[in-house]
Order: sequence, then structure tokens, then C-alpha cells
Amino acid sequence: MELAPIKSTRIYEEIVRQVKAMIAEGRLKGGDRLPPERDLAEKFVVSRTSVREALRALESLGLVEIRPGEGTFVRQVSIEALVEPLALLLVSQREAIGELFEARRLLEPSLAALAAGRATPEELQEMERILEEQAREVAAGRTGLAQDAQFHTAIATAAHNRAITRIAHAIMDLLTQSREDALNTPGRPTRSHEDHRRVLAAIATRDADGARRAMLEHIQAVEGLVLGAEPDATPRRGRR
Repeated sequence: MELAPIKSTRIYEEIVRQVKAMIAEGRLKGGDRLPPERDLAEKFVVSRTSVREALRALESLGLVEIRPGEGTFVRQVSIEALVEPLALLLVSQREAIGELFEARRLLEPSLAALAAGRATPEELQEMERILEEQAREVAAGRTGLAQDAQFHTAIATAAHNRAITRIAHAIMDLLTQSREDALNTPGRPTRSHEDHRRVLAAIATRDADGARRAMLEHIQAVEGLVLGAEPDATPRRGRR
């Protein structure tokens, strides 16, 4: 076993990290016996108390089994043990994506409304250029993902509010994969381009309410595709 000396204030956690890494990389396999506490303490250059705490933590994670009088063994990991945390992660990720879309519904329609009142002629020309390029991409059978992102970025820029724009950009970055998945849905690239056209038409005519409404409808349509259900735009009781 190749172990590195511990250089951490929370020593037992670093031991756990190294052992987990060795299991993940296959250097430790199910059924392997770990060295005795004394040997581990010498190899890690830590106290036996720290080693004992680390082994208890690894046991609570289901990664090792401590057998009194025999030693500590790496556990065989079952398919169920692997799938259950993954399922929990997917549920958590779905909830997180839902919350990010909720943030988009709050922020981006307002950015579109601001852009309707603040966009310069040059910024309107840039939005038009982006949508023309998106139309060519869609006509060629591609998703137009790059132009989709550019259009939303152009609107945020035209809102001339750096604080809101930075927040919106961060949210959009986190949703890149989900937006790409949505654009791979048959017919979605065309619908996305049409939505963008409605948003730009409202911005160009300085119709703030129309821009806000068009952007909200666009985001709700994408959210419905990504999450497989119509978004709940009403306040939830019991949530603050």
C-alpha cells in the first residue's frame, strides 16, 4: 500500500479520503484486509486514535467491515449499494434544476423588460444578428445551442444592470446541460427560435410588458421539457 503522510488539521477525515480513493481506483478491493491499526498509524504518520476514528467513519459509510479479533476488511459493494445513492443524487439534482428554473422565471423576464427600455440600436442589431444565425443553424438541422445562449446573454447585457446580469449568467451556466437536452427534443430548436423572435419583437418596440410575458412563456416551455411537467408558478404554502 502506498500511503502519504497526513497533513491535515482534521486528520481522520484525510485518512478516510485516502482510503476511499484507493477503493475507487481499485487499489483496494472487496475482501482485502487493511493493515493493523498500528501499521496504519505508522504509514500515515498519525496517532492510532486518528486511525480508529477513520475506520469507524469508513464502517459507517459501508466501505469497510471491522471484525473483532480478525481485522478490518474492505466490503463487497453490491449493485443496490451503488444505485441507491445515485437515485438520491438524481432526485436532488432534479429538485435543484427546478429551483434554478424558478430563479430564471423570476430574473429573465425582468431582464427582458429592462432591455425593452434600455437596449441601444447597436444591441438590438446584435440580437437580430444572433437570431439570423440561429435560424440558419436550425434550418441546417442543428440545435442552435450557441446562439440560444448568445441571445439570452445579449438581452442581459441590454438590461444594463450588472448585478442582475451576473446572477442570470451563473444560473444559465448551471443549466447548460439541461438546455442542451431540451434543444435536442424534436421540433424544439424551431420553437425556441420562434420564442426568441417574439421576445425580440417586444424589446424592439419598447414593449416591456410584452417582453416580460414572452420571456416567461419561453422559459416555462423549456422547463416543461426538461422536468417533464408544467412548472408551478404559484407560491407554495409552508415555504419561505
